Amino acid sequence: MILESIITTISADGEVNIAPLGPIVLPGNSEGELPSFCLRPYEGSRTCANLLSVGKAVINVTDDVLLLAKSAIGHVSPDGLVCAAEGASKQHMRLKDCHRWFAVDVIEYSGTPPRHEMLAKCISEGIVGPFFGFNRAKHAVIEAAILATRIGLIDSEEVLRSISELRIPVEKTSGPDEAMAFELVVQYIQDKLTATTTS
Repeated sequence: MILESIITTISADGEVNIAPLGPIVLPGNSEGELPSFCLRPYEGSRTCANLLSVGKAVINVTDDVLLLAKSAIGHVSPDGLVCAAEGASKQHMRLKDCHRWFAVDVIEYSGTPPRHEMLAKCISEGIVGPFFGFNRAKHAVIEAAILATRIGLIDSEEVLRSISELRIPVEKTSGPDEAMAFELVVQYIQDKLTATTTS
């Protein structure tokens, strides 16, 4: 199972990075055992660089798709982070406002660039607040945010076609945050595609 989330990592220099990531959940072998995760960041991303150099992160679960959209296009301030748990490393910083979080340490590196595969062991977890839930617009924003991170990897016509299809559930079911999130991502995609074709 892939868990759509926001991952917080810190560089060796102490710089925080907040980005979307869909780790694969690897369930524990026994009841009550904390899960492990397979993290698959792309070469060249700050998330990948931080995980390669420091090897620590927090996987944050949230239904705040506006925050997820902003993190996908690089518009999130590191304000609002707190230490994940007592005894956790200073490199385990979580979102203050999230539903659930998992502090993880990378214990094994594999994969073939441009996509790395990192086995991460959960060392601590917690629940912060209630999970309000998703609707079709929230799902559409998540899909749009994923597309935004794939510019240059996916054919531009396919990206635009997908965005056009995703606009339908957003227009039908979104609230103000979802509508704003979608338009932020669409504008980002349009700007990136324009820059690609004019360069």
